[in-house]
Amino acid sequence: MKILLVGKNGQVGQALQQSLAALGHIVAVDRQRCDLGDPQTVLATLDAEQPDIIVNAAAYTDVDRAETEPELAMKINAHGPRLLAKEAEASGAMLIHYSTDYVFKGDKDAPYVETDSTAPQSSYGRSKLAGEEAVAQESSRYLLLRTSWVHSGIGKNFVKTILRLAQNQAALKVVADQIGAPTSAAMIAHVTADLISFCQKYAMAGLLPNQKIPYGCYHLTALGQTSWHAYACLILDLARQAGMVLKASPETVTPIPTAAYPLPAARPANSRLDTTKLRQAFGVSLDQWQDGVQQTIAQLAR
Repeated sequence: MKILLVGKNGQVGQALQQSLAALGHIVAVDRQRCDLGDPQTVLATLDAEQPDIIVNAAAYTDVDRAETEPELAMKINAHGPRLLAKEAEASGAMLIHYSTDYVFKGDKDAPYVETDSTAPQSSYGRSKLAGEEAVAQESSRYLLLRTSWVHSGIGKNFVKTILRLAQNQAALKVVADQIGAPTSAAMIAHVTADLISFCQKYAMAGLLPNQKIPYGCYHLTALGQTSWHAYACLILDLARQAGMVLKASPETVTPIPTAAYPLPAARPANSRLDTTKLRQAFGVSLDQWQDGVQQTIAQLAR
């Protein structure tokens, strides 16, 4: 089995290189070789590699910058995935594609399920929704995994931002009226490997006439929920326990409303995603969000 990993240098991409290694021959490519904004590089990579499975971890993820360059966000997050899906369908490959809570408006009083109406409030969200629609239109063998609040020991993420600020500032102000589930890139990668193994096991064993691999859209986040403010407090507490020297502490983090911290792109007030469908369909286990944060802090403290 040959797996093509697109976007190897991002948070999820780097974690996937480790998790997918045991499943088969992995070809991991970066934007220099396979740029989702450049169709020719995408086609050349697919033609050269002829993968059985394509895992797309590449994306335009600068939420605020997307407000000023929506065309580029759309090119990378929608047009690129459409081409991947179209070529995967033509070759018989399976496609795994990641999306986001930003496809929803964020005003629901409960966690979002996969069938809830989408209503993105930002250019980034609209580009990711367009990518979802493109994948579903072009491919019949796909897993579309929505996730949120991703963190790891590399790249740009909330954990690293809070630690950087806490090294220089004794007091912090953090939004407290947005809720979600911090999700580690490592868990996303681990579950992705489990999903591939599940699908391959079914494919090799042969299916009964009334059985089929449960392709489609799923929510993949850690279990539980928190606010950005409570998340920041846990980060600082765990960092202190890990021996990091910081000026700020949980006691010096002030909760503020979203309105007090305006940004170019709108953020969902509710980023919670219901993972019941994923857990029931594939039998996967998901971590509590606090466990993933602790692992990321431990990685950064080494």
